[in-house]
Amino acid sequence: MLWFKAFHIVFVAAWFAGLFYLPRLFVYHAEATEPVVRERLKVMERRLLVMTNIGAVATLVFGVLTVLQVPGFLQTGWMHAKLTLVLGLYGYHGWLVRLTKQFARDACTRSPRWLRVFNEVPVLFLIAIVVLVVVKPF
Repeated sequence: MLWFKAFHIVFVAAWFAGLFYLPRLFVYHAEATEPVVRERLKVMERRLLVMTNIGAVATLVFGVLTVLQVPGFLQTGWMHAKLTLVLGLYGYHGWLVRLTKQFARDACTRSPRWLRVFNEVPVLFLIAIVVLVVVKPF
């Protein structure tokens, strides 16, 4: 069980690296005016999304394996709250996929300011999830 938990944590870190950096690339992309810079950012966004997807899938796999090893985990209130937040995080990830496709087509109309605010969303998820897992308030 500890192996599953360890790999779950490793892939959560990898997933969050992408969730933090991909929206920052979007800000740079939205501000870029030179075609060569915009094309380079498209490549970076596409490659980072692949790595982020791998982190997300591996997080899910090792998270499920961990939960299955601990009887009663799914009956705790904090775990229900955590899984609800994780579901929201996968929704955010889906939004990143959509934005990546829009930037690839030069069709994203979001402002750099909106993208900067959007970039902070995973921090809020991370704080809430870590507090739930460590403190287990209910």
